[in-house]
Amino acid sequence: MSITYLDAIREAQARALADDPRVFVYGQDVGAFGGAFKATKNLAQQFPGRVLDAPISEDAMIGAAIGAAIEGMRPIIEIQFADFSTAAFNQIVNHAGAYFWRTGVPCPITVRLPSGGTSGSGPFHSQTMEALYAHYPGLVVMTPATVEDAYSMLLEAVAIDDPVVFCEHKLLYYHLKAESLPSEALPTGKARIARTGRDMTIVAYSAMVHEALAAADELAAEGTKVEVLDLRSVKPLDTDTVMASVARTGRLLCVGEAWPWGGVTAEIIARVCSEGFDLLDAPPQRLNAKDTPIPYHPNLWAVHRPTARTVAAASRRLLSL
Repeated sequence: MSITYLDAIREAQARALADDPRVFVYGQDVGAFGGAFKATKNLAQQFPGRVLDAPISEDAMIGAAIGAAIEGMRPIIEIQFADFSTAAFNQIVNHAGAYFWRTGVPCPITVRLPSGGTSGSGPFHSQTMEALYAHYPGLVVMTPATVEDAYSMLLEAVAIDDPVVFCEHKLLYYHLKAESLPSEALPTGKARIARTGRDMTIVAYSAMVHEALAAADELAAEGTKVEVLDLRSVKPLDTDTVMASVARTGRLLCVGEAWPWGGVTAEIIARVCSEGFDLLDAPPQRLNAKDTPIPYHPNLWAVHRPTARTVAAASRRLLSL
């Protein structure tokens, strides 16, 4: 029986609840209803009193979780859509992110953000917020792209003492499947070489890893060998693995679903240019979503975000430089 990306997230929460009595789940409709995407389905029945429905106030949810965390608990908070987390922005970045550095007391909260676009979701239910939270010190920002990482990284998020923003991609919930859950995994902060190559490097994360891999398949038919790196987390960011790949290939394309301004792709290119300029055979490029609010219409949304087709086209342009 195959396991979906969403199953992995549910199983990780069940495992964390079973293994550690300090863990509880808190969010809107996460109890009997099982969450907006059913990521907590049946958990309230399995763990009575530890999967708790929250008021419709993201600010209050995170504030309550921070209070519980600094008193020794390890809350997992589900925000229904990543977009709504901005209502708790002050709590996440100014309180959770800075608490240890002001007091020496850890604040081990895990904030699950169902992120990214799906057809017809529109501008208020499709955003990817990882760059916003990665800007602030004190927060760990995870962006799992596989079923295995959705499981293992969520368990790691709950176990570590740092506050974690866990960006799980909604488009992957049902579309991504694996045969089993992993028994071991790379640590957060270590990128994964998803495909080896020699002609250019594509760095991606979250759902864009799969667009990059599909583009690499297309380019392979043309005789081009593309190396694809899955960052896995954007804070911390594995610059060493990126540099080693660029040293092998000489060309770099960074792909992200978020808007281009001040994003993860810009940060990667800035680091490569400042620390490894002599490794480059061509100017590094990036491909992001269009710099507009996310459209509702499925046809417009399909051209708003990077796809395998546009990644392949950007790769060909880079290879021609």
